[in-house]
Amino acid sequence: MMRILHTADWHIGQTLNGFDREAEHRAFLDALADVIVTEEVDALLVAGDIFDGINPSGESQRLLYTAIASFLRRRPGLTIVMIAGNHDPAARLEAPEAVLRELGVHVLGGLHRDGATVDLDRHLIPLTDASGTPRAHVLAVPYLRLGDLPGYTVGMQGAGESAVVTAVRALHAGMVAAALPRAGGLPLLAMGHLTCAGGLESEGAERRILIGGDHAVPPEIYPSELTYVALGHLHRAQNLDGGRVRYSGSPFPLSASEIGYNHGVTLVDLDAGPPHRHIPMPPTVACLRIPNTGFAPLDQVETALLALDLDADTPMGLRPFVHIALTPDRPATTLTAEAEALLDRHPVRLASLRIDRTTAEQPQAPPASLADTTPEDLFREAFRQTHSLDPDNSHLSAFRDALSEV
Repeated sequence: MMRILHTADWHIGQTLNGFDREAEHRAFLDALADVIVTEEVDALLVAGDIFDGINPSGESQRLLYTAIASFLRRRPGLTIVMIAGNHDPAARLEAPEAVLRELGVHVLGGLHRDGATVDLDRHLIPLTDASGTPRAHVLAVPYLRLGDLPGYTVGMQGAGESAVVTAVRALHAGMVAAALPRAGGLPLLAMGHLTCAGGLESEGAERRILIGGDHAVPPEIYPSELTYVALGHLHRAQNLDGGRVRYSGSPFPLSASEIGYNHGVTLVDLDAGPPHRHIPMPPTVACLRIPNTGFAPLDQVETALLALDLDADTPMGLRPFVHIALTPDRPATTLTAEAEALLDRHPVRLASLRIDRTTAEQPQAPPASLADTTPEDLFREAFRQTHSLDPDNSHLSAFRDALSEV
């Protein structure tokens, strides 16, 4: 039996509105260790965006390496393969790889070449079962940059598709062709960190990866000889190409748009069907949007918070994150201050606050000439565009007082 666990997009070190997520990451990594043991996993594939930024803190790095040590201690013989994503510090991630490799941990921060070809001694990694017998191989391909693409130069034109897609396709085709003889008939898998066309993106969560102006490549760039392709970057767990190409998704919501996702990891069993199984990872901290959709006035937000009946003694690191969407029934500065004061009275953490600007964003008529308007009319219009509502008598009175002193 050969079992492979596919995960990605941990984003260790991420913060929401200044609040760290260390408790959630610790809980996820502990739960991941349990899955590795319970499911008798032979290989762990981590498909990029391990860290949230290119300068991870010492604590973030300790969290990663403590987790790796736990995985290896609890599941001796486990092979771990990690690739860098677009968020990761490629060189720093790969720096301890010479030591980690002795422990069965392979880290690829960038694409390595041996002359004109990709160095398969680095990128083609055997995956062994509990007895140490090779049962499969994986082509570990980190986040690609323009310089990684064979024969590509700026301004090139592709034949029926963009030159970047043609170059990415050629890169993978060449790697697979060179890897197949080495694989000796064993299943060949691949790892990548990019956007495949047809994948569902998370609004406000994932940076659009642009390689030479291209945002996505078709899943068909992965040759049919590949048994399974473990991808990272998109945070929703989803299949492409009939499930042969898959995103495992993020371990928990990283933005408001991910609240409804079924977060988890993917178990790939090479010896039995179905080819893979999604394993949900229960959240440690609740992530809420109030209201669930659209916008609501502040008093309805307060009612919703009271209905949660939260424990006031909940430690800060375990308090729910709330994303608030408000109807602009008063000036934005006043509304923001009152919302923040309200949330301070509840055991929650404000992840984001949005005020409906649709009224202010409507196309405006051309401004009137100074001969056809008055200062007060201009004040009314500016107030309306800023706050999405008309000024009341107190605002007009303050404006008139200020104007009289000019």
